[in-house]
Amino acid sequence: MSQNRRQFLIHTAAASTLTVLPFAAHADGHGADSFPTVNGSIEITPVDHASFVMKTPTAVIYVDPVGDASNYEGFPTADLVLITHEHGDHFNPDTLNGIVAENTALVTNPAVFDMLPENMQAKAMQMANGDDTTFGDIAIEAIPAYNTTEERLNFHPKGRDNGYVLTVDGSRVYISGDTEDIPEMRALEDIDIAFVCMNLPFTMSAEAAAVAVNEFKPANVYPYHYRGRDNGTQDPMAFAEMLADGISAKMGGWYG
Repeated sequence: MSQNRRQFLIHTAAASTLTVLPFAAHADGHGADSFPTVNGSIEITPVDHASFVMKTPTAVIYVDPVGDASNYEGFPTADLVLITHEHGDHFNPDTLNGIVAENTALVTNPAVFDMLPENMQAKAMQMANGDDTTFGDIAIEAIPAYNTTEERLNFHPKGRDNGYVLTVDGSRVYISGDTEDIPEMRALEDIDIAFVCMNLPFTMSAEAAAVAVNEFKPANVYPYHYRGRDNGTQDPMAFAEMLADGISAKMGGWYG
């Protein structure tokens, strides 16, 4: 990744006018979870399925925002939008048109970057698996996200989609995107907050997710993205019961 593109994100962050209002409760009544950092806190508010809003001490980040733009009313304007991949439950151009403001930056995988209109490409950084960059004082790493089971390989082929690890004011946040239990997930270290997907046939079962999480041992984990197809919906409470001691499961209000 070029130094100029790194500087783009730094300058975009510096140009943003941060809103310091506290998060309002989501329309369904779900407030934010708060996690202490060195100089403040990270506040997490689930929106739906794989979409959530994260407020850090220096930025407001929307992750995989989809659905009606009105779902984001009451939240501060996004300084950064993170998009893991192109599927419609993670990337929706109409939603972006309703929430991306003048100073909002985007980080996407290359496939989504190519789908963006020119005006949004000008605001965006594309990151491939293994890339890293910064947004202001937030470090961003692009983590692979892919299927390994033969009959699922067409959903998320290796090398295309991203997960992300953000280092925010001394805390590390992992966002899985859509993936199965992969070595790159198991190798993660010092994760304070994790978002781990689980649904069939698209990603993995609650059991497989729990095995992976018990390997890299985040302090807190949100089971998310757990509605599936053909009886593939996973039970987040069952997932929580399979976690090792010391890992705290956060349920969120993903589906109202």
